[in-house]
Amino acid sequence: MAARRAASSILSRCLLARSSPASASASSPAGNSALLGAGALLHRFSTAPAAAAAAPATDEPIQPAVEIKYTQLLINGNFVDAASGKTFPTLDPRTGDVIARVAEGDSEDINRAVAAARRAFDEGPWPRMTAYERCRVLLRFADLIERHAEEIAALETWDNGKTLAQSSGAEVPMLARCMRYYAGWADKIHGLVVPADGAHHVQVLHEPVGVAGQIIPWNFPLLMFAWKVGPALACGNAVVLKTAEQTPLSALYVASLLHEAGLPDGVLNVVSGFGPTAGAALCSHMGVDKLAFTGSTGTGQIVLELAARSNLKPVTLELGGKSPFIVMDDADVDQAVELAHHAVFFNQGQCCCAGSRTFVHERVYDEFVEKSKARAQKRVVGDPFRNGVEQGPQIDEEQFKKILRYVRSGVDSGATLVAGGDRAGNRGFYIQPTVFADAKDEMKIAKEEIFGPVQTILKFSGVEEVIRRANATQYGLAAGVFTRSLDAANTLSRALRAGTVWVNCYDVFDAGIPFGGYKMSGVGREKGIYALRNYLQTKAVVTPIRDAAWL
Repeated sequence: MAARRAASSILSRCLLARSSPASASASSPAGNSALLGAGALLHRFSTAPAAAAAAPATDEPIQPAVEIKYTQLLINGNFVDAASGKTFPTLDPRTGDVIARVAEGDSEDINRAVAAARRAFDEGPWPRMTAYERCRVLLRFADLIERHAEEIAALETWDNGKTLAQSSGAEVPMLARCMRYYAGWADKIHGLVVPADGAHHVQVLHEPVGVAGQIIPWNFPLLMFAWKVGPALACGNAVVLKTAEQTPLSALYVASLLHEAGLPDGVLNVVSGFGPTAGAALCSHMGVDKLAFTGSTGTGQIVLELAARSNLKPVTLELGGKSPFIVMDDADVDQAVELAHHAVFFNQGQCCCAGSRTFVHERVYDEFVEKSKARAQKRVVGDPFRNGVEQGPQIDEEQFKKILRYVRSGVDSGATLVAGGDRAGNRGFYIQPTVFADAKDEMKIAKEEIFGPVQTILKFSGVEEVIRRANATQYGLAAGVFTRSLDAANTLSRALRAGTVWVNCYDVFDAGIPFGGYKMSGVGREKGIYALRNYLQTKAVVTPIRDAAWL
């Protein structure tokens, strides 16, 4: 059980290598501030010390030892071809080569999946089971995830490009942990009895919403599966899940395990396909009662519009970000550099809450820039299946080219390129860890979501100034604060307009911690008790009372 709990966050509890002993010196915040606590030593998200050797991206890629078992659509408990018979390729981002061809769902397949989910909810056993029975199915699913952890992790790394250490050491355990978390909630969802101002018995019931349409992104396929499917099923709903076209394989695999665990047919349906076809059909479908989407802000606006134009279905949105990471002048610079490095480069920089605007106090700015440059140059880029690699390829050619365009924009706008700035190797979609200094707020690299391994370092001189500048964005997903001062931490954490503020840590994603954004970073929250609200309707039942002994 301790090992399961240990997997519930990415940064601080994921079996990763510790930072260098020098960072734990007596001058560190750990030795000077109760704010950091006994467990404050930073843990680097890497598979080995930074000096470890790793094969360059040009070496022949390792062939994963995993079989591609599921490439069809999952509809009504069966894996079936798309109605059109079409397929599309899912690519290995290390090479651009085809891993497999996957069924290409479209509006007809969405119709089939929604019909199956509708029957499963309206007529099937899932919402009529006891809550404890639903709990047991989800617990068996978590056990199966752990039993097949190696295959799941290999699929995730192969299809996505993230390191195997990240997939196996953090994300697969977090998938199992999240499912257990929501299994635990299944039989603890209850209503209320409300006193009325007359002779009436008033019950408030929390009922499953019905058929939930869910669209997950390519950067964290397994975690987003857990964040969405877990609470929806715990509440007794049926689900139609559309995977990202870049990364369909792991969701299909784990969905098969969920049925092996005893999920009734039709309760979970998985359709792989493209946004303008399958995604739009799901968002517009009159038989869908609820939508949940994770992805870009622009696409989120389209999802919201389609939901409104169809049947006004409620929508949960977890969207983009341009999160500030604020380093105060009292910070231990070595630790701050390491944490800021992780905040932006984690998952190849393909993270909605990446701390991609690094605000550094002018007193420590120059030292921070030099050490950030050195850290970026030490970052090991290569085949994510190899030991010692910290950074794999970007997801695909489109994202690869987009990131390099942002790098060119940074150079052209006058920022100082101090590290990286080009592709790594000559094959696949690898990019050098890139650091810009002397950036200004109005530059594109400081305003727009790059979604890649690009750190933009900005200088500030005071707390009020950095609060104003950090909040001067359309986004509000997350923020980071690094300081020894409890007063500074309290001031900043309350003033920053963001759904999550990490103080002297970053990317801590426990199953019970709500996650979501302010402003154009989204609507609603995922994870924790708050996610249950997304998948429940509230109903008041009022009954007259005759000759009541009490009211």
